[in-house]
Amino acid sequence: MEIERGQPSEIDGIPGLVAIMTPDGEIDAANPQISEYCGQSLEGLRQWTANGTVHPEDVPVVAPAFVQSIASGEPYDFECRIRRFDGVYRWFQVRGLPFRESGRIARWYVLLTDIDERKRAEDELHERERQIRLIVESIPALAIVTDPVGRHAFVNQRVLDYYGKSFEEIRDWPIRPDLLHPDDLAHANEVVARTIAEDTPYQDEYRLRRHDGTYRWFEGRGLPYRDEHGRIQNWYVLLTDIDDRKRAEQALAASERNLQLIIDTTPALIWSANTEGGADSINRHYLDYVGLPLERLQHFGWAAVVHPDDLDRLFEVWKSLLSAGTAGQTEARLRRHDGVYRWFLFRVQPLRDESGRIVKWHGVNIDIEDRKQAEDELRQSEAFLAQGEAVSETGSFLWNLGTDGFRWSEQLYRIFEWEPGSEVTIGRIAERVHPQDLPDVEEMVRRARAGLDTEFVRRLLMPDGRIKYLHFVARFARDSDGQSTYLGSVQDVTDRRVAEEALDKVRSELAHASRTMSLGVLTASIAHEVNQPLSGIVTNSSTCLRMLAAEPANLEGARSTAQRTLRDANRASDVIQRLRIMFARKEPVTERIALNEAAQEVLALSSSELRDSGITVRTDFDLALPDVIGDRVQLQQVMLNLVLNAADAMKETTDRPRDLTIFTIRENEREVRLSVRDSGPGIDPENAAKLFEAFYTTKIKGMGVGLSISRSIIESHAGRLWAMPNDGPGATFSFTVPYAT
Repeated sequence: MEIERGQPSEIDGIPGLVAIMTPDGEIDAANPQISEYCGQSLEGLRQWTANGTVHPEDVPVVAPAFVQSIASGEPYDFECRIRRFDGVYRWFQVRGLPFRESGRIARWYVLLTDIDERKRAEDELHERERQIRLIVESIPALAIVTDPVGRHAFVNQRVLDYYGKSFEEIRDWPIRPDLLHPDDLAHANEVVARTIAEDTPYQDEYRLRRHDGTYRWFEGRGLPYRDEHGRIQNWYVLLTDIDDRKRAEQALAASERNLQLIIDTTPALIWSANTEGGADSINRHYLDYVGLPLERLQHFGWAAVVHPDDLDRLFEVWKSLLSAGTAGQTEARLRRHDGVYRWFLFRVQPLRDESGRIVKWHGVNIDIEDRKQAEDELRQSEAFLAQGEAVSETGSFLWNLGTDGFRWSEQLYRIFEWEPGSEVTIGRIAERVHPQDLPDVEEMVRRARAGLDTEFVRRLLMPDGRIKYLHFVARFARDSDGQSTYLGSVQDVTDRRVAEEALDKVRSELAHASRTMSLGVLTASIAHEVNQPLSGIVTNSSTCLRMLAAEPANLEGARSTAQRTLRDANRASDVIQRLRIMFARKEPVTERIALNEAAQEVLALSSSELRDSGITVRTDFDLALPDVIGDRVQLQQVMLNLVLNAADAMKETTDRPRDLTIFTIRENEREVRLSVRDSGPGIDPENAAKLFEAFYTTKIKGMGVGLSISRSIIESHAGRLWAMPNDGPGATFSFTVPYAT
């Protein structure tokens, strides 16, 4: 289409600024809107690069771009300021598109879009960003912007100056150990990780390493910035140097006493009153608690929320304080907004002017409901404890090691048969302790002052000669003030001790009876052990006589024969001596015992019985076995019982050898073990525990007391006795006892 220059065209009706240019870039036509805006003719518009139509500052930028586009035939798009008819420049987006016919550019269509408002908004935005950046750079703190996962997107110059590092070097903060104090690194990373995971603001304190290697305390605050969908786009972090504040806190130590006094007297509910006692100010917490407006509580309206049973007493106290002009406190119940009454401590303090005249009263009401309930529970607990102590005949005491003061329960006074509340001292206690036990009391005092726990049973010698047995248990502790104390309980175990002594006597009689029964079983073995040396004595005596009667007398032979006779006599004496020791009725004697040797003596006594029963005895003794502490007779009685039980168990065994093995080993760091293994029918694992019950037996003629007595003996030696089936035939009975140290 060919448009005549200066003639109306189809672009005249377009509601915008439109022009048509020739292929070489000369304006050929323009719609009236351009002419009206610029206030120029078509000829004037053609001189746009020189007549100020385009802002002089923009011509050096857009002219080369325009020329290059015309030359290359490529569309152009640039922004520049175009002068309006009144001389005002406005920003436009200028876009030119070539129109081709038969592959050649026939004309250019140009569209001018007013973007002045947008440009001004962008400029304002840039200016605000510049100002914000200036503000951020001016903030006397370290400012950081991170992406959603905590990597730095921006830091102010103060950050770089503080660390003495480039932006790239600190991008991964805070996981860099060279930027944080080692003691704060793990905690700071944990806080940041939790904050990022939970999308919540954070506040923390940590030490950051300055470029000179000095660590200073900073307070870090992080806030998330979210888009319109609530997604976090950035984290804004402000690091404020609080090192001076931290140091100042040390300087404030002298004023902490006054601050603590303020804290102690600061209540949950704060109020003030005039000199007549009427309330004139009440804090928000007070109002929220009672659920009433200030007007309802002012003057004496607060009385409406006081429990009716406490109101008269509260008024009396308040009037007396007003009259006396002194500080004071009392307790009363206040009604909460939901109708529930809770106990409060009312504390009031007068405020005086320079002349000492009271000008106002300040008060606090502190919630003590939990304390009151705890006091009620404590009273109930103390009553329950007192009843329990009386029933169990157990008293308790608290000994302050710093002041040597004692606190005794009433039951402990009753045990010592002293007047409740009377003074207690170490000397007075020692006067009531049995003289033979006084060294133990001195040992208890020594252990207490050394901070050691103690437990023992000792006697009291009462004025009328009665003996009381007391079980003491005491533990060292420190009270809330750091004072060393000894807390203990004392139980009167006199009745139990008397019963135990009676039981021990019965047990001793029963053990002796059991040993006596074993004597009958071992008759053959004993006879064999005695007959052998006696036969030797008879033979050697006859030989000695013949040698003396010979002519001449064989004195050397007679002397040797007499020596053999003496050896056999000693051997018979040893057998009788062992029998007398083992089967005599006497009190237990504690001594060091070589367990292997004691076991061999038992095997010697029972050797004939075992041999006649066709039993092969094997031993496997630990030659390095340490000695044990105990009663030799009692432990040998246990061994003998286990050996004879093993022999009885194998009497009916005919399909395999009757093997009895006795062995010893070091069980652990404090015990040794002796075991007796047989090849009999074995035991039922389910009934293994019953074997040690009194009067339980698997023998037709058994009484069921041997193993029960044996268990009692071993337990009295602080050991353990048990039985287990073998992997093959038979069973193994074992016991452990502590070895001597």
